[in-house]
Amino acid sequence: MKISTRAEILEILRMPEEEFRAAVMPQAYEEYLRRDGRLIVTSMLGYSNICRNQCLYCGMRAGNSGLTRYRIEPDDVIGAVRMAHDAGFSRVFLISGEDPKYGFDNLLRIVRELHGLGMFISLAAGELPEGGYDELAQAGVNEYVLKFEMSQREVFNRLNPSTDFDRRMADIAAVQRSGMLLASGNIIGYPGHTAEMCADDILLMKQLGISWAPVIPYLPAAGTPLAQEGGRGDLLMMLKEVAVLRLMMPEVRITAQQPGKDLKKGLADAEGNLDAVRAGANVLFCDLLPQAQARSFRVIDDRNVTGTEHIRRVAEVSGMTLSF
Repeated sequence: MKISTRAEILEILRMPEEEFRAAVMPQAYEEYLRRDGRLIVTSMLGYSNICRNQCLYCGMRAGNSGLTRYRIEPDDVIGAVRMAHDAGFSRVFLISGEDPKYGFDNLLRIVRELHGLGMFISLAAGELPEGGYDELAQAGVNEYVLKFEMSQREVFNRLNPSTDFDRRMADIAAVQRSGMLLASGNIIGYPGHTAEMCADDILLMKQLGISWAPVIPYLPAAGTPLAQEGGRGDLLMMLKEVAVLRLMMPEVRITAQQPGKDLKKGLADAEGNLDAVRAGANVLFCDLLPQAQARSFRVIDDRNVTGTEHIRRVAEVSGMTLSF
């Protein structure tokens, strides 16, 4: 199945579930099996949950006073990732809020140390001052994660009042100029998000030539304004987007760490993970944070991705091998 136009994307996004599961999901799954067939396991460390921004959908927004804040020292970050490396992980995803006091020099030191271990480093630290992306690339970051979240300028500006769409897209362009791979994507099914908007999001991902689509359905987070406007995003729409991305961009990595029907099971829900894998997704995470801090890294509530039990369960049921 070839998909290239907005009309073709919308046809799938509007397709009845039974038809989608019978006609599209198997093709997306087979496309991935032909290309690789392994589940990519990435260690993940949220090194700071302090953020200066006021994004209306994020549980770590600066205005959320109900969150216990923390900042992990560089030596401890390096030590935790070194242990993951020694345990067999070759990839790490470092992520934080936009923490203005973490220190860019500290971040560069972390990256250089981990690059020396031979780790594939994905980093999400938000929007940076001019020249920051080039410095990170030179220090050894392989991939920078900067989501555009929503491709409609006016919607982005309303939901992200601490920045604006033009600034975000300019920073995305700066990431690409630096030579780092770009990971980017959208939030699926937030209040007011339509199939037409989702189609535009998908086309923007294709246009940007992303290496990884860290996409996820909208999950209301406690203490956020957007949680007052509506509930969780449509899981079926999420699966449809995953399948479309796999068929449009066969080589892209796509997050398989997706929720199921029970929100309390978080992103380690076996049903949600398996559905995403069977739609063509392939990236799973192992959180390196101690349990207490993992509960405080709350971009969304109930992430629950510590340990590897959920990863091995998905591999066993799906029959796929794991690539650490």
